[in-house]
Amino acid sequence: MLDDDPFAPPVKKPVSLEAQLENASVEELESRIERLKAEISQCERAIAAKRAQRVAADSVFGAPPS
Repeated sequence: MLDDDPFAPPVKKPVSLEAQLENASVEELESRIERLKAEISQCERAIAAKRAQRVAADSVFGAPPS
């Protein structure tokens, strides 16, 4: 069996974060920071919701043994 497909697109090596940051403009970096902040906010909301669900479940079923 041949693993090399002569018609397959070349495999791109992942670019390191350091290289991405080095090559990005100030505007691109600022945009990236805003996207990351938005993602962090989403994660924080998800954590708060999961904690609230846990508190609600514990109030009905009792807290799990520690």
